[in-house]
Amino acid sequence: MAGMDFLARTPSGDLSASERARLMRKPLRVLVPLAAALPLAFPAVANAQSGASTYQAMLNPLNHSTGSGRITVELHGDQATVTEHFSGLASTFMKKPYPHVQHIHINGNGKCPTTSADTNNDGVVNTAEGQPAYGPIGTSLTTTGDTSAKSGTALTRFPAGADGTYHRTFTLDSATMSSLTSGKGVVVVHGLDPTTLSKKAQGEKSELVPTLPLAATSPVLCGPLTAMPNSGASTGGGSTSGVQNLALFGLGGGLLAAAAGAVVVRRRAGSVG
Repeated sequence: MAGMDFLARTPSGDLSASERARLMRKPLRVLVPLAAALPLAFPAVANAQSGASTYQAMLNPLNHSTGSGRITVELHGDQATVTEHFSGLASTFMKKPYPHVQHIHINGNGKCPTTSADTNNDGVVNTAEGQPAYGPIGTSLTTTGDTSAKSGTALTRFPAGADGTYHRTFTLDSATMSSLTSGKGVVVVHGLDPTTLSKKAQGEKSELVPTLPLAATSPVLCGPLTAMPNSGASTGGGSTSGVQNLALFGLGGGLLAAAAGAVVVRRRAGSVG
């Protein structure tokens, strides 16, 4: 080590054993608190170590809607905390707050559909037409109870109204978790304003719940979930987080080395001067 080499080459060359021990302990007193401070200086490193990961999506309008939203999924093991804000959606349905069913879709192409997915040319990309892009339902973002695909159309257990905030923590199933890490998780919010549809589409029924109009279950917002840079090595999906964390580890090691070097230089200056 550089510090030990320096001790062997001091001008006097006759340091006592106790003096050498004192000089070797001093750098350690500087480095220990610095190492303890590293997790605070580099939270991404600490986050990767904890196994936590975070995914986010901007929810953009589909089917000529004007709404918007944003959603965050924080994963700690198989526990998902979902926080979502949306606004500008249809407010009422049959004189009640409009239920906006919403899901994390999985195992598709990890994308939102374009207008070219409207295969029957009624001016609406309905849920089935959009599935090649975003895949089937993996998780239902219900407000209470079951969150599986079986609750996909449980209208009374989803957020309702034009604007709202959704926040819930639940156990995420392995299929949805796998799609998130592979970059194939897509959030879709449903429920169009019927007045914005073509006359043909206004007369059609939902392909999912035939007792409801097409507007009730057609997509209104959509956004692919993307791993955040500091989500740690488990984020997958082409994330550069692993590389970033390696760089941070390298930077942390560099700081330790620089601190050790500074102590040695100061000690050398004191001995020579």
